[in-house]
Amino acid sequence: EFKTVAAGVAIFLLGMISLEQGFKAFSGGVLEAFLKKTTNTTWKSLIFGVVSTTLMQSSSLVSVLTISFLSAGLIALAQGIGIIFGANLGTTTGAWLVAGFGLKIDIAAYALPMLVFGVIMIFQNGSKRMEGTGWILVGLGFLFLGIAYMKEGFEIAGGQVDLSRYAIPGIKGLLIYTGIGIAATVIMQSSHATLILAITALAAGQVSYENALAIAIGSNVGTTVTAMIGSIGASVSGRQLAYAHLIFNLVTGLLAIVFIRQFVVAVDWFSELVGIAETNYTLKFAVFHTLFNLTGVVLMLPLINTLVVFLQRVLKEKVEPVHTTYALFLSDAALEFPDTALNVVTKETSHLAFNSFEILAHGLNLHREAITSTADINAMIAGNTEVLPNDITDLYQRKVKPLYSAITDFSIRAEQKMDASQLDKMIQLRRASWLIVNAIKSMKDMQHNIDRYMGSDNEYIKREYNKIRLNISVLLRVMFRFDEVFVPARVREQLDSLSKMMEESDIIANGTLDKLIRKNRITPDMATSLMNDSSHSHHIQENLINAAEILMDSTYSGEQEMSLTKEASEEIIQRREDFLARLQEEDEKIYTRVGHLPGAD
Repeated sequence: EFKTVAAGVAIFLLGMISLEQGFKAFSGGVLEAFLKKTTNTTWKSLIFGVVSTTLMQSSSLVSVLTISFLSAGLIALAQGIGIIFGANLGTTTGAWLVAGFGLKIDIAAYALPMLVFGVIMIFQNGSKRMEGTGWILVGLGFLFLGIAYMKEGFEIAGGQVDLSRYAIPGIKGLLIYTGIGIAATVIMQSSHATLILAITALAAGQVSYENALAIAIGSNVGTTVTAMIGSIGASVSGRQLAYAHLIFNLVTGLLAIVFIRQFVVAVDWFSELVGIAETNYTLKFAVFHTLFNLTGVVLMLPLINTLVVFLQRVLKEKVEPVHTTYALFLSDAALEFPDTALNVVTKETSHLAFNSFEILAHGLNLHREAITSTADINAMIAGNTEVLPNDITDLYQRKVKPLYSAITDFSIRAEQKMDASQLDKMIQLRRASWLIVNAIKSMKDMQHNIDRYMGSDNEYIKREYNKIRLNISVLLRVMFRFDEVFVPARVREQLDSLSKMMEESDIIANGTLDKLIRKNRITPDMATSLMNDSSHSHHIQENLINAAEILMDSTYSGEQEMSLTKEASEEIIQRREDFLARLQEEDEKIYTRVGHLPGAD
């Protein structure tokens, strides 16, 4: 009989794994879009947590999902905490389904058709959604079959051995069985499995009602272990969410233990009110589980903002050496879901591009805020002859190479779980980072000549190098200046126009270089430098345009290209303000180090 119960637990857990596999097929694009619409308020986040946990029948899966979304920057910490609170309420639906439905009918009869059709759908060479639906059906089938086995095992054992003899009354029993609930949940990594095991044992009379309630309390506390494990490779925000989950469940569990008598009285009152029989302990178990989780949510919901402040104060971002830049968005938690991995790589590649902007701008001897301003860029370049103190090699080693290495490593690891379409997008994003890095290397190759000739007494060579500076600066302005209304389609048009202008301004193809040499306007040494640097300039612009197009394709869908919502427009404006503030702060640090204050030139 023990083997039957153990087999039921194993099959139930296999069902949860299959269910998780199925829901992963629907994560990413669809789920991310759904997240943005349904988690913009605390109440919506709470409802999302309830609904998603009810569907997936796994609060642990929802917790890990939420940590990955938080690490990817898709949701804020307060939203994540709201989802976790909702997940705790959602987990109570499993107890209601089993207590009110699963124990009264032959649930295995429903399991078998689900398994048959689920397996058929999995082996169809159709869409990813078809396979995901198949895994969900298989998961539900195994869940039902596992419950049937546990129920059968306890019922048979009930006729031979009375486990209820080992019931422990009072506070001692409460604490011991709470510990058993925690241990069972940690071992099985599923509070649902622990709850179902407790309900089936309670229904067979193998555990007392009082001890079963203690197991329910323990299962709530034990489920936080999965979230804590899932947060190990997550960002700081992911760990903050895991600790929020721990705090909530510990507080809720402690309340249930301290006020157990009051909760039991409340359960009896409610049960009598809705017509639940006095001896129907399985349904009263479900009422208790819902009641103490609901109490925890009601008490903790108004404290979400306080909890966010506390966690952000206790768990701060690791302060790295000021001279080196590290990845902001990449985390092991995001590897679990391919679309989330694509999202964080897109953000990290954009981070790489922003860091590269500093190097490219300073390579042209221009400040970034000057490029992103509305000033006449032609006049600004013509009047600028000061060589800025910077070392491209040093900046590359500190601000670009660590990010490039991290993106490459993360993207290769993420590819293992991706389908062909996702893999193609990831390869393109990795190519974008490679293009950005190659643009920097081309800038490094021509920096010496820019410094040398932009202030030359020879007006002809000075003019040609200022043209190079102008062309790259205009491109950087298009890429990094955020207008109040950001329309990707318009930016694409500008990039296309710059690409055509780049071809037309080729000094070798249009004969400009030949004229300068024949008329002795420049020396042979100048001509050689100009020829090489025109090629470098061409490569920089071509690489940046291609990288920008890849990033825009990864960030914006066709619908988003036509127009942006009010919220999206506000986000773009805020991004611009944050970006400009960051530019000013970093430039002040650079010039303070060399004894030169911004604006002095």
